[in-house]
Amino acid sequence: MNAPALKMTGISKEFPGIRALADVDLEVRAGEVHAIVGENGAGKSTLVKILNGVYQPDAGTIEVHGEEVRLTEPTEARRHGIGMVYQELNLVPDLTVAENITLGSMPHSGPFIDRGRIAQSANRVLEMLDTGLDSRARVATLSISEQQLVEIAKVLREDPSILVFDEPTSSLGERETRTLFNVIRRLRERGIAIIYISHRLQEVMEIGDRVTVLRDGRRIETRDISGTTPEQMVRLMVGRELAEMFPKLPLTPGEPVLRVESISATGRFANISLTVREHEIVGLGGLVGSGRTEVARAIFGLDHIDSGRIEVRGTAIGGSGVRRHIRAGIALVPEDRKGEGIIPELSIRENVTLPIITRITNVLIVLLRRERAIAQEIVGRLNVVPPHVERPIGSFSGGNQQKVVLGKWLLAKPQVLVLDEPTRGVDVGAKADIHRIIGEFARDGGAVLMISSELPELLAVCDRIFVLHEGNLAAEIPRTEMDEESVMRAATGQVPK
Repeated sequence: MNAPALKMTGISKEFPGIRALADVDLEVRAGEVHAIVGENGAGKSTLVKILNGVYQPDAGTIEVHGEEVRLTEPTEARRHGIGMVYQELNLVPDLTVAENITLGSMPHSGPFIDRGRIAQSANRVLEMLDTGLDSRARVATLSISEQQLVEIAKVLREDPSILVFDEPTSSLGERETRTLFNVIRRLRERGIAIIYISHRLQEVMEIGDRVTVLRDGRRIETRDISGTTPEQMVRLMVGRELAEMFPKLPLTPGEPVLRVESISATGRFANISLTVREHEIVGLGGLVGSGRTEVARAIFGLDHIDSGRIEVRGTAIGGSGVRRHIRAGIALVPEDRKGEGIIPELSIRENVTLPIITRITNVLIVLLRRERAIAQEIVGRLNVVPPHVERPIGSFSGGNQQKVVLGKWLLAKPQVLVLDEPTRGVDVGAKADIHRIIGEFARDGGAVLMISSELPELLAVCDRIFVLHEGNLAAEIPRTEMDEESVMRAATGQVPK
């Protein structure tokens, strides 16, 4: 058995009115992947922020390779060999990949930055990750999944002995996840202690050696992954069965609501046709980069199409532009929740009523009492916790933020709900709530088009799946024929002729 690289003992932390952690122990061995799971609010983020020196514990001790340390700031944590890969990106869009990877410690030649050594240093890490990324590319030109790999490369360049991954695959597709797991396995073989935080329990089962379950700020149990099932982990985390994560209402599809006919956009996708009917949830599958998000944005009117036709209930949407598509009854919950779905500084009340602001104004004055009542009603309906509509939405967990994004569009009463990764980075409890909301929308006559990189999610909730491959429609798979193999075969272009 390998020696502990990290030992956290009796860690407690309180914020005003909240006990975030209570007497938590965590021991991570050199050369192991130690998973930490729990619902949002269980204390996972607080624990790793203490490890990174962002917060200081109210009680408890931290030992790194047998030496007790005080981590008063992130630079102190890095000095002790602790590296952190957060879910939220922290990159400079106008700099290149290489410049972002070396930012803060760029090599110099005399008074000048040595760009040759910058490229060499960055390429060494990129080769380890096997990303295929061009170190000369500007980060602003990369997809979210590619930016996540740059974030990981930044941390690996510092050669940490303890490495924390906080939801590292939340923006990655199947291919990029495979690449990351291969890197993690190589790091484990080199004796690096790895903490892996994820809501995706199948990932935890695949990559983890041991798992610690947190609930309400307390450590519930630490056990070996071998011999543990996802069902057991869910019960420890939230006290509910795994089957409740993807509740599926028995619905019979009705008349077509959304019809997309042969839409094309040069360099993004070509000749895409699909339909979504009343009471139906249709999946849009494919690997990252296959054109899924681009098609969703075009259906919502965010991006221009060169040819083709989009109809809602038989009426074509003339021209492009988001306003036309919203008036036609289409709503989009975007992939980038923080950048495009919410305004973090505004309250839940202000965020949730944005699409219907003209309905709650008297000339130029917002009817505050009416707005607050609407917000409180939708927050209660969607189980947002805590139900404080005047708090800035940026202070809530990702799952609660996502519920608000869904809620604001439900208030607009759309006919078509387009969802791009609706449960990305949310815990199992919030995921079940979001699927319940989606199911109720379909039950009430709505049409849902959903993108997800989690195949079990698509297979569990969708009535049909359209699969894209390199910007083209590769297959339409009915529910009776859906399984992981059929979807992945189409997503990788291996469709029988």
